[in-house]
Amino acid sequence: MTKYIFVTGGVTSSLGKGIISASLAKLLQARGYRVTIQKFDPYINIDPGTLNPYEHGECFVTEDGAETDLDLGHYERFLNVPTSQANNITTGRIYQNVINKERKGEYLGKTVQVVPHITDEIKRNMRILGESGEYDIVITELGGTVGDIESLPFIEAVRQFKWEEGSSNAIVIHLTLVPYLAAAGELKTKPTQHSVKALLEYGIQPDILVCRTEHHISAEIRKKIALFCNVNINAVIESMDASTIYDVPLLMMKEQLDKTVLAKLKLPAKNEPDMESWKEFLGHLKNPTADVTIGLVGKYVELPDAYKSIIESFVHAGSKNECKVRVEYIHSEGIFPDNVKEKLGHLHGVLVAPGFGSRGIEGKIDTIKYVRENNIPFFGICLGMQCAVIEFGRNVLGLKDAHTTEIEADAKNPVINMMEEQKNIVNMGGTMRLGSYPCDIKKGTKAFSIYGKAHINERHRHRYEFNNDYLKQYEEAGMIASGINPQTNLVEIVELKNHPFFVGGQFHPELKSTVANPHPLFVKFVAAAMEFAKKKTN
Repeated sequence: MTKYIFVTGGVTSSLGKGIISASLAKLLQARGYRVTIQKFDPYINIDPGTLNPYEHGECFVTEDGAETDLDLGHYERFLNVPTSQANNITTGRIYQNVINKERKGEYLGKTVQVVPHITDEIKRNMRILGESGEYDIVITELGGTVGDIESLPFIEAVRQFKWEEGSSNAIVIHLTLVPYLAAAGELKTKPTQHSVKALLEYGIQPDILVCRTEHHISAEIRKKIALFCNVNINAVIESMDASTIYDVPLLMMKEQLDKTVLAKLKLPAKNEPDMESWKEFLGHLKNPTADVTIGLVGKYVELPDAYKSIIESFVHAGSKNECKVRVEYIHSEGIFPDNVKEKLGHLHGVLVAPGFGSRGIEGKIDTIKYVRENNIPFFGICLGMQCAVIEFGRNVLGLKDAHTTEIEADAKNPVINMMEEQKNIVNMGGTMRLGSYPCDIKKGTKAFSIYGKAHINERHRHRYEFNNDYLKQYEEAGMIASGINPQTNLVEIVELKNHPFFVGGQFHPELKSTVANPHPLFVKFVAAAMEFAKKKTN
């Protein structure tokens, strides 16, 4: 029988529910349990696909093409197990499902209400993964904080769920803040007490408290929290600030969070968690033998969460190369031909990031011209790859008005064009080319040497493609289409013949990089940056 763990948050958002959920899942997985994590988001968007990255960070895309919350990226990076549409549910989707049923007459003339109809739909979604037979434990993270109007139906659904399943089959972990007041020189437990009180008002007694703190929690304070919040003292878990999110599973292991959870769920603590490869990854990460500075050129750089998966992919690739990767965020709107050398001249590699719309695109093109002409390692993702195609068209092929029809609808040389099947689409949400698609790699190319195989699958999120009418022209001039989709003949990877590392992917490789399997494109890009750094110092 599948067991369920619910993770709620109180006092403030951004306490790290996603990281705690992923860390706990990792420890349970390392003990031999089959674990998955799902995220319930209280906003009314159907999914984050139409949200600006400034609103909610990056949009993470799963293998099956669901546009989801960035926390699913953490789940995959920690567990090395792909997530799906079923792992991310929003209020919007819950209400849409209920309204669709009501329109079909499925409620037999009843008044449709939050309780029981919305809460029943939430519980149905909570059970989908558990009923698949693939998992022993399902962890469900509830977005927002206790007390938010938006999250009330979810909290009520958890109360009912726990009552239906029984206390040893469904438990609640509540993540809360124990702030340090410098003026008083002490940690304060009141915010935690109030947060638990709010949860109790909704009928839920948390089983375990995870206390986020900047200072160690004394035995005295643990006792106080346990007494006032009605939990066992061993169920008060300290979660200290860590230098990297990848420390958190080991910190939670030290606090015996996984053991406490298994005891509450009446599951055997089979064996100690096997975290050896994780420790090895951390060892390489924290003891680098080299360091490089890589420029991330994009237009959402004020909010690093907009590029979360890219940053984490550099962490994985850095550990693999035993190299510290310093990522320098550079706003593409601030790059012009007359300052490009000053902005990029000191870098050992440049990644031009994905994005949508015209803002900052000329800065990306100027960036690519500079790195191409100066043999600086270059990696372009999605729009970054498309900008490389535009730059090459303008400055090498002499097609001065080469552009993408995304920005210039009637471009004379539309080297990047919208796919035919996209042209008649009106709705924005969930209508792009999304999810995993195959790609065949040509032998003897840089891409083949990076992947070491001829057939790969990568995840996509875009509407525009390389225009094959120009392919022959490009290849004759030295820009090779080294990866092609076998079903549609669309170009997936471009590279330059006579350049140490110049690769662009139409897909998003950062979505598949994990601790256990760093993405080869990032690994080889960091290695190329290390080579370049060596030459620079010699």
